[in-house]
Amino acid sequence: MTIIFLGTFVGALVLSFILTKLVRDVATLRGWVAAPAQPRHLHNRALPRLGGVAIVFSFLIATGSALVVTRLMRPELSPSLRPLLTILPPAILIFLLGVYDDIRSVGPYWKFLVQAIAGAMLFAGGLRILDLPVLFGAHQFSWITGLPVTILWVMAITNAFNLIDGLDGLAAGSALFSTLVVFVVALLGNLSLISLITLALAGAILGFLRYNFNPATIFLGDCGSLFIGFMLSALALYGAQKAPTIIAVAIPMVSFGLPILETSLSVLRRLISGRPVFTADREHIHHKLLQRGMSHRQVVIVLYAVSAVFALLSLFLLWPTGSTLGLVLAVLGTGVWIGVQHLGYLEFGEIRRVAQRTMEQRQIVVNNLAIRRATEELKVAESFQQVGRILTAAFDSNDFDAFELRAEVAGRGFHLVDAEDLPQLRWSKPGMFATIEFGDAWSMTLPLVTAGGELCGNLIILKRYANRDLQLDINLFTSLFATTLAEAVHRNAMQNVEFMPTTDNPSLLPAQAG
Repeated sequence: MTIIFLGTFVGALVLSFILTKLVRDVATLRGWVAAPAQPRHLHNRALPRLGGVAIVFSFLIATGSALVVTRLMRPELSPSLRPLLTILPPAILIFLLGVYDDIRSVGPYWKFLVQAIAGAMLFAGGLRILDLPVLFGAHQFSWITGLPVTILWVMAITNAFNLIDGLDGLAAGSALFSTLVVFVVALLGNLSLISLITLALAGAILGFLRYNFNPATIFLGDCGSLFIGFMLSALALYGAQKAPTIIAVAIPMVSFGLPILETSLSVLRRLISGRPVFTADREHIHHKLLQRGMSHRQVVIVLYAVSAVFALLSLFLLWPTGSTLGLVLAVLGTGVWIGVQHLGYLEFGEIRRVAQRTMEQRQIVVNNLAIRRATEELKVAESFQQVGRILTAAFDSNDFDAFELRAEVAGRGFHLVDAEDLPQLRWSKPGMFATIEFGDAWSMTLPLVTAGGELCGNLIILKRYANRDLQLDINLFTSLFATTLAEAVHRNAMQNVEFMPTTDNPSLLPAQAG
């Protein structure tokens, strides 16, 4: 059987190598090319599509030949063809959908409809999801629930591989790693037909990569990416019927890690930003890496390495002990978290900021209450000293680092800080005023206008840039607090100022009492 496996792989590889060049030339002559018509396109010249045609025909010829040879030479090893007959018809349907889309274009909803039909065909053929592992055991599904879950799985994986087909060789290379994982799992599970199918698919993909790796001369096309994604989803479903639940579910999920991660991020990003889920953009993982200055080829190699890590981690789950599962989950979680942070998606940064603000709501409530309490106390303040104590108490327990009150009386301004006989209405946390000159703080100036419309000064509030976000409702300052403080300043300033007429100006000028 080893010779048949090896012959299948090599045969598919050689066939794909030959057919890809032929398909490329025919597609170019017929004008079945993809022009760089949109900003998200990264190629700079029109290139032929339909690379999947070479992969599919190479796969079919290699698989069929291997089965014929096996039946003739080793009939006792000839496997049952039922799995192949279950998978192949809907796979061909998906392939034809992709061919039509590459030539004429198909809307997303029509694609989903055909994919749902293909998933239902697998379900009818016995490839279905009827249970899923949860923390406290497996949850059994009825067929009413299992049918949509199966269809959802097929559609998710099929479109995931289609979604990452944005760089030369990326989708095909990632699929190659996933296919090899399915082969290893099938081989260890004595699933000879699945092993044969995956080897034929892997050989066809590898032969195609000769022309698809950067700089590509032909694209995989929807006919290729959709077919590969569907085949892998179907092969994973077949393995789920023959393997323990944890292996059946966890290994495909991890081995398809890169396309699943890309799909999840894309859907979440668009939902968070309020854009339609099907809107194309330039914020996929490979776009983000390109924006960081990496070359096209470097990005593909990095993502190949990521796919290889996902594949390797999935193979650890072949021996699903508690420690192994914990290690895989820890590595995956840490790696994905660091990777997403490194990519710098604005949407997730905003979600993190909102979550942080939610956790800080208690402090915001405390700070808001301090300002509201100060507002009530200022209404009955009887001196500048009392105003100063009220403001100091409010700001000392708040997020601001300093304040300075500047009062104006009867049209002439003076700084209470410099007034000899008035209390100094100036406060800061230790060392704050010493840092202002270095420009590491921002300030906000509140004009103090009484209810009667008279300007009686300004309150300058300062906060260091390096500190955390402001934990306060800023509207509290600009509404009742500012007016109440203005009334308190006006009321108490009049107690300390004597108005005297001058010969230069008939208006009253403020003079220092005493």
